[in-house]
Amino acid sequence: MKKLSLSMYLMTVTALLSVPSLAGEGDPAGLTLSLPVITAIVVILLIAQYIFYRLLERKFRRRQEELEHIITKKNDDLIKINEKTEALLANVLPKDTADEIMAKGKATKVKYNFVTVLFSDIQGFTQIAEEMNPEVLIDELDKFFFHFDSVVEKYRIEKIKTIGDAYMCAGGIPEKNRTNPVEVTLAALEMQDYMHKLKEESLVRGIKYWDIRIGIHTGTVIAGVVGHKKLSYDIWGDTVNIASRMESSGEGGRINISGATYEFVRDFFECEYRGRMPVKYKGELDMYFVKGILPELRDENGLPNEMFRFKVQMMKLQDVEEKVSRLFLEEAHPNLYFHNAQYAMGVAAQTELLAIAEGVMPEQYVPLKLASVFLITGFLREYENPSGASCRMMEEMLQGFGFDDIFINQARELIINSFDDRYETHSDRIMHDARYDYLGRVDFIKLSGKLFRERNEHGINIGADQWTEMQEKFLSGHDFLTDTGKLLRSVSIEEQTARLRGKAY
Repeated sequence: MKKLSLSMYLMTVTALLSVPSLAGEGDPAGLTLSLPVITAIVVILLIAQYIFYRLLERKFRRRQEELEHIITKKNDDLIKINEKTEALLANVLPKDTADEIMAKGKATKVKYNFVTVLFSDIQGFTQIAEEMNPEVLIDELDKFFFHFDSVVEKYRIEKIKTIGDAYMCAGGIPEKNRTNPVEVTLAALEMQDYMHKLKEESLVRGIKYWDIRIGIHTGTVIAGVVGHKKLSYDIWGDTVNIASRMESSGEGGRINISGATYEFVRDFFECEYRGRMPVKYKGELDMYFVKGILPELRDENGLPNEMFRFKVQMMKLQDVEEKVSRLFLEEAHPNLYFHNAQYAMGVAAQTELLAIAEGVMPEQYVPLKLASVFLITGFLREYENPSGASCRMMEEMLQGFGFDDIFINQARELIINSFDDRYETHSDRIMHDARYDYLGRVDFIKLSGKLFRERNEHGINIGADQWTEMQEKFLSGHDFLTDTGKLLRSVSIEEQTARLRGKAY
């Protein structure tokens, strides 16, 4: 509806006022309407019409606002329902699997070659169930499993299911990692300690309590979703069966692991060899009882100390490096000719080589390696501000890996210093030499050409002659800052400069 303005009404009034008197000389009734009367009538009619249109407009606007409010509320309700659905689905399924089901309506089954499966079971549960009030029994089981859920979440372990008194979880799915045997064993120790404390409290009060058996095995599994209406995330394979046998072949209050798992955790935990034990359908298998963390790797409370965490983080560095490598392969734009996966992994590898050769202390190595892995990731997101973007991506991707904050903060400082050309510490100088290692290699000219092409395609337009001049100036002012870096230079600055002048970009 078009809005009728007051000025339009006044124009209409003026036009009407210019019309001759409506009463002629031959009016039989002698009724002659004077100009003021006609004017008053017209003005009244126009004002009435104006008021009517304004009221109608206000009513329309109010109705429109009501409809917008209803639509907004409906959208908010739908968003809340969707969030609740996603949260519920996330509690039942791994996030990636839930996202795939939401997007495609189904999830593909995946094979994992390195997974550690844990089974736990209450010893003598059948007899306990016969003697105990059902409601109390269920409450007790719920208390156990609630605590177990918090433990597996802490160690990035995936809960699979509970069946009666049995609890099953697995490490290394859906996100693959090298540390899952250690993390699952740590989780088992926490579960064992929790049950021991409950048992001690019950014995003090003169109440009979139950023991828990835990079995662990490491191997290959198939993971996926079963069912169409009641979805369930599950795993299959021989590894699952052997883990179950480890539990049933164990003893109450103890953690029984297979020989395969032992090989991956022997450097972290104190284990007691049980010998080769008969296993149903599997013949004889090596078994070990986990007694606790190795003395040199635990604190006065028997918990992991700094050295334990450092050893685990050293293993996690390899997982982080693989994750960043996949990120470059999946997200890197084709016109990143220089700052690509090959260069990123080259910097990380050179940093590791230099750190070892320069005798870097373990506590300095972790942040140095982290910084080298994430150094150029920022070019994937913000080409004009790679330093800040690299730091943000590092913090984002390291969530859940369990790295100490002090290491992350030191890695962030190394990245910023590298882009700002500040080399105050030994680690800064190692980072510098790793980043610019290509300047002393035979493929420098080829890489320089790739960088020239990349910068131009990202809007940093530089002529070929100007680029050559810039590279010459950069070479003349550059030198490696560590003894190892200088030793590893294979082409001198003079040779590189001469080759650079003969290159046509």
